[in-house]
Amino acid sequence: MSSFSADWLALREPYDARARNPAVLGAAAALVADYPLIRVVDLGCGIGSMLRALGPRLAGRQMWRLIDNNRDLLTFARAMTTISAALTVELRALDLNSSLNAALVGSIDLVTASALLDLVSERWLDRLLSKIIKRRLPVYATLTYDGRAEIEPADPLDAAIIAAANAHQRTDKGFGPALGPTAVTAAIARLESMQYSVTSGISDWLIGPDDREIQMKIFAVWANAAEGFSGLSRPDRVEWLSRRRDAVIAGCSSIRIGHVDFLATPETLQFGA
Repeated sequence: MSSFSADWLALREPYDARARNPAVLGAAAALVADYPLIRVVDLGCGIGSMLRALGPRLAGRQMWRLIDNNRDLLTFARAMTTISAALTVELRALDLNSSLNAALVGSIDLVTASALLDLVSERWLDRLLSKIIKRRLPVYATLTYDGRAEIEPADPLDAAIIAAANAHQRTDKGFGPALGPTAVTAAIARLESMQYSVTSGISDWLIGPDDREIQMKIFAVWANAAEGFSGLSRPDRVEWLSRRRDAVIAGCSSIRIGHVDFLATPETLQFGA
């Protein structure tokens, strides 16, 4: 499941926070605004970014179950969480591919996931949504990559590198062949077909010239992903990465990376289902 380091997740958290679609986030908070106790299950929680984004917007008592297969990330999430009388947090180390049932046991009012759906297969997504739909649970999913990426200043090899990175995105991330950029469309279509109401909006990363560290990491990942997924030679990939790094150092590079957030709610809600 989670193969990401705590350092990477901590680096990206401010960009995630800035990118989250405010209308969809507000709708998720408003959905449970009148309930004195809300039980949330956060799938693939990483270092707990969803809790820090949504938790402060929820009134009343909250019980969060944070699930990840990486115990180090769960420890990091605990360290970054301020526990209060109004907040209870349960950490569970589970592989969501083999232990999805265990992740969704007990009373649940809201299922959340951040930057997860583009990593899973069509089969796994169908398993998850079948369980959610059967129990008529609402789901709030954020920062699902949708394949859009723009870089300034442009380079002749950008399109080939981005296309290769998108192809790599569809390889197995532990759940079978990943849906990658098609995940959010597939998820929304399935939920709407089962009479869920879906509120969605873009949540693009906007990474500017001063954001040098994250740009360097993104470009390195893309260049590496292009190996075997493009017709570019190794010298082409190396030279592209060198030009991109030069632009970052010069303070003239920026990136926009496309994501989508959505909140899906059934016609009738049964809190504590």
